Amino acid sequence: MAEAKQYFKDFLSNIRLSKYQMEDLARGHNTLRDRLKSDDELSKIVQTTFLQGSYKRSTAVKPKNGKRSDVDIIVVTNIDAEKVTPQEAMNLFVPFLNKHYKDKWEFNSRSIGIKLSYVDLDLVVTAEIKDDEALNFMQREEGITTGSISKALENNLISVDYFNIFDSIFLNANKKANPDVLLIPDRETKTWEETNPLAQINWTIDKNSACNKHYVNVVKALKWWKKLNTSPKYPKGYPLEHLIGVTCPDGIESVAEGVVSVLENIVNDYSQKPILKDHGVPDHDVFERISDEDYNEFYKLVEKAAKQARKALNEEEFSTSIEYWRELFGNEFPEPQNLSNQKSNFSERSAATKNIGSARFG
Repeated sequence: MAEAKQYFKDFLSNIRLSKYQMEDLARGHNTLRDRLKSDDELSKIVQTTFLQGSYKRSTAVKPKNGKRSDVDIIVVTNIDAEKVTPQEAMNLFVPFLNKHYKDKWEFNSRSIGIKLSYVDLDLVVTAEIKDDEALNFMQREEGITTGSISKALENNLISVDYFNIFDSIFLNANKKANPDVLLIPDRETKTWEETNPLAQINWTIDKNSACNKHYVNVVKALKWWKKLNTSPKYPKGYPLEHLIGVTCPDGIESVAEGVVSVLENIVNDYSQKPILKDHGVPDHDVFERISDEDYNEFYKLVEKAAKQARKALNEEEFSTSIEYWRELFGNEFPEPQNLSNQKSNFSERSAATKNIGSARFG
């Protein structure tokens, strides 16, 4: 009998970035970074570049409704934040942008957005890092992960099971015990703000290990669920991922168990908009920009989804259980295949029932 784990594996394969989307992302960010290195003026201030965001943390899902994939590139510079304003720092990149990306770029609040026909790039300028150890670490770490992924793409290794290769590279990336805080420009407040993307990456690696390597897939599954529910718009992206992280218990035995756990724990513990401390900069609340109205609407979605996920997990008739999961995750979750009158074979169901308390839905 087909097992539910295979259905989740197929679902995750359906919602991941395709090989071609991965190639587009790699082509977009590698071209940008090569151009930065060879630019006569910017090469004087750019120390190194590295990736951040869901692409780097291996929690990205494919875009919907004709949107393009996106990737975040951190540009580490020797700009002195005490002498150069955020706008002045970003203005240094204007000649470069007009030369290579004319009419395709714009200033965002904290980054420079570049929209190409095949990918969106988000360029994040950071101020000077004076720690040589930190700089050397970033250069070494980025060479391992990006170089390995590019090699896999070039050799067509990813065409067979690219996401397993990518995740293994991600999981084995070097880590620095205490990554250093960077400064990024905020054009709205006209100040330099602290950020620590490497700490967020480290936290994700540790969490994935603690969750038997299921955590990043729980994130992907629930990011896809949120994409199916477009209202409210927020939380999404990293704030949503952060909430999933703090509500996903260690030791989960499957993606299904993790999904149920996260949804029920949000219902139980976060009925009001929480303050969530950034893993890299504890003084920052990653939910600060999310309105109470949006969160309350989001919470109602979670309540509904938690009931649906629990129903799917507890259903003993296998094909019915698969249909319930499909109602939660949409058409990318495979249809049941001739499974009528068969009992659910979720090895994860017993584990989840044992480890997760009943949700308090009121």
